Amino acid sequence: MATHHQHLFKAELHKLRPTQLTVGFSEVETKRSLWTGMGKAQRQDFLKGHWFPAVRGPGENFYIVDHHHLGLALLEEGVSHSFVVLLKDLSMLDKDEFWTVMDHHQWVHPYDARGRRRTVAELPKALDKLTDDPYRSLAGEVRHAGGFPKDATPFAEFLWADFFRRRIKLAQLRRDAVTALQTAMTLCHSPEAAHLPGWSGEAAPLAS
Repeated sequence: MATHHQHLFKAELHKLRPTQLTVGFSEVETKRSLWTGMGKAQRQDFLKGHWFPAVRGPGENFYIVDHHHLGLALLEEGVSHSFVVLLKDLSMLDKDEFWTVMDHHQWVHPYDARGRRRTVAELPKALDKLTDDPYRSLAGEVRHAGGFPKDATPFAEFLWADFFRRRIKLAQLRRDAVTALQTAMTLCHSPEAAHLPGWSGEAAPLAS
């Protein structure tokens, strides 16, 4: 159903198709907390102002290319509908060609929680089938702590997640999240991270 905006559509959250395999569950929890702290009017305004960018694909499905954490959080909070803004209509393409175009635009990120590329056939068919990548949660925490800014590069925080995955052991991340975050904050300013979106160079020394 089209709304006042010609490229804006009301959609059922449980029918939105993810274009990634994982999210950071702790970041989903943060967004759930944000939602539960809002009143009814605030929630309506929030939904009107937070659109899911999507591509219409085969079978007329909406494939969202961002805000997967928010989508899962809203679904878990019992929200049934939200708005999608249509980036492109590729519904006329067959599946193979559709995914080739999606890949070309960097609108799909089929990497699992170990950083391995999977096939697009393995992408979940619904937001509640996304799995946890603790390094994606870590990347989100580093960004929120000022380690790097939000960047327009598609799936930027997954690039940071993979960077941390290769340098911080999972056992350390699970055993001592505070130390892991401190290590990640140091790493994100190191020359090793210079190739990543939003890298800001060496951190200034902390004032005593």
